[in-house]
Amino acid sequence: MQTQIESKVTAVPEKFVYFFSAEETDGNAKMKSILGGKGANLAEMTSLGLPVPPGFTISTEVCTHYYEQGGKLPDWVKPQAEKAIHKIEKLTGKKFGDAKNPLLVSVRSGARSSMPGMMDTILNLGLSDLTVEGLASSTGNDRFAWDSYRRFIQMYSDVVLGMNSSMLEVTLEDLKDERGYRLDTELTVADLKVLVKKFKDLVRQSTGQMFPNDAYEQLWGAVSAVFRSWNTPRAITYRELHDIPASWGTAVNVQSMVFGNMGDDSATGVAFTRDPSTGDKKFYGEFLINAQGEDVVAGIRTPQPVTKLAAEGTGLQSLEEAMPAAFAELTKIYQKLEKHYRDMQDIEFTIERNKLWMLQTRNGKRTARAALKIATEMIQEGLITEEEALLRLDPASLDQLLHPTLDPKAQKTVLAKGLPASPGGVGGQIVFTPEEAVEWKELGKKVILVRIETSPEDIAGMVAAQGILTTRGGMTSHAAVVARGMGKCCVAGCGEIDIDPRNETMKVKGYVLKKGDVITLDGSTGEVFLGEVKTLAPTLDASFEAVMKMADKYRRLKVRTNADTPKDATTARNFGAEGIGLCRTEHMFFGADRIDAVREMILAENKVEREAALAKLLPMQRSDFYELFKIMKGYPVTIRLLDPPLHEFLPHT
Repeated sequence: MQTQIESKVTAVPEKFVYFFSAEETDGNAKMKSILGGKGANLAEMTSLGLPVPPGFTISTEVCTHYYEQGGKLPDWVKPQAEKAIHKIEKLTGKKFGDAKNPLLVSVRSGARSSMPGMMDTILNLGLSDLTVEGLASSTGNDRFAWDSYRRFIQMYSDVVLGMNSSMLEVTLEDLKDERGYRLDTELTVADLKVLVKKFKDLVRQSTGQMFPNDAYEQLWGAVSAVFRSWNTPRAITYRELHDIPASWGTAVNVQSMVFGNMGDDSATGVAFTRDPSTGDKKFYGEFLINAQGEDVVAGIRTPQPVTKLAAEGTGLQSLEEAMPAAFAELTKIYQKLEKHYRDMQDIEFTIERNKLWMLQTRNGKRTARAALKIATEMIQEGLITEEEALLRLDPASLDQLLHPTLDPKAQKTVLAKGLPASPGGVGGQIVFTPEEAVEWKELGKKVILVRIETSPEDIAGMVAAQGILTTRGGMTSHAAVVARGMGKCCVAGCGEIDIDPRNETMKVKGYVLKKGDVITLDGSTGEVFLGEVKTLAPTLDASFEAVMKMADKYRRLKVRTNADTPKDATTARNFGAEGIGLCRTEHMFFGADRIDAVREMILAENKVEREAALAKLLPMQRSDFYELFKIMKGYPVTIRLLDPPLHEFLPHT
């Protein structure tokens, strides 16, 4: 598969910056090839009259030019982008780079096919030593301004300047430990100012350059970094996994910032219009008060549930209780979006001083079981046709439903319980790094990737692992969303577990487990068990049956199976096979009670010995053939007569 955009001369497009606001919108949901999924949906939401912060999208065509020019942003992009910035300034009453009332923007990727967490984002762009004072003054909130500034330096240094993000993260954690804080929200204005100075000193030491103070210099660096992230190893791995062509490229979305970290009347969250794990028709999401969107997705803090029902028994306050007016508006919006798109939506929102803003909508990633339920129920609701429902289902993902689940009667030692982020029951040996997960899989081992939280860089290890366990993050964290998309079992936000990455151990309830020890995950309940737990064959529910009947109604291709034993044939018929395309006779004799008779026949030195061996095989074969015909009940059965590959039957010496 092509993993890099090929270099060729492409004509400069006449239009490549598309504006969206309540007053003017250039795009719509059908323009994903030009605007990417995020840009197209931002334009569509704006057209629907939803509260979307104004902004603009730089088209995917510019990504092609970026790579053609050797990873350099074409000069002709800047005038159109600057013109769009001026439009945002006029609408918001703020000015980009202004010392008194600065406009801040977010810079986000947007491929036409959703790639959650795989490409880069920069928030709070436009902050500097000068504008941070203006932001503090214009909002009357010093702590908010300096918190936004330290976040911006962290993100920009990592994404744009290529600095190791852990250096700044360690500095932040060290200061929290020194002050006796548990959460970032406990940092004072004085603490944040200290952090900003330390961060900028580390940037200079690490990169050899000063952190940029000019807003436009920051913008061009961020736009280039988003284009560059299209070809990072994690993005390439994800594209290969989901068959996304490299030639598509990504768009870049520049949008006026709205802030969920302005205090207790502000929040940010991610939600699904239906449960992405089960498909149940209920609003499902998580939020954090006084936070920014990356806090929810990255799993830095374990979030709170959106609905009052989901919060029952957790001791947590829901958005419905904390901000009832914003929740009521969000409810109307999610219902409108699902009806408009006729599919389950994954939405991002921010509440700034009690005002709700919509930042994204897209078709939500879901498990195979949820996909079946959502499809069948949307048919009943009149939202989609049967043909549309079938085309929405990924045939490969249905394989998830055929995997074993944990035996409820099996003896289990519960180590901990987290969030049931992606269903399934799997066991394996603990590894603590994605590199180890890949290496151990290549050695034929089954592994569970255990992390404090996952990041996009972990994608290769997530692919290699049987299941994923994190101690932070919620149902909408990176680990949860990506695991569901891949059909991987995942337990997230398991805060009882203490991971020591340096010594490669995890501690919980007096147990100290090290790399290579076996644990089992139940992604349907969120439980983590010691050792390997017995599994059961899968059972298929009514939604599966309904979809299979629909598929039979519209399909033209008949399906037969390869089946070599009565047991195989029974399984195939249960799944709807209409006959046996090939029964390999030699495979009928691999059983321990039969293979010796085959060996006798092969090694026979005369006709008498050979006929004696065949006499043992004949009733076995007759019995098997009879059972196959009986199971198939008149469906065709194709049998290949005995043609034994000798190396498969001869005894090993």
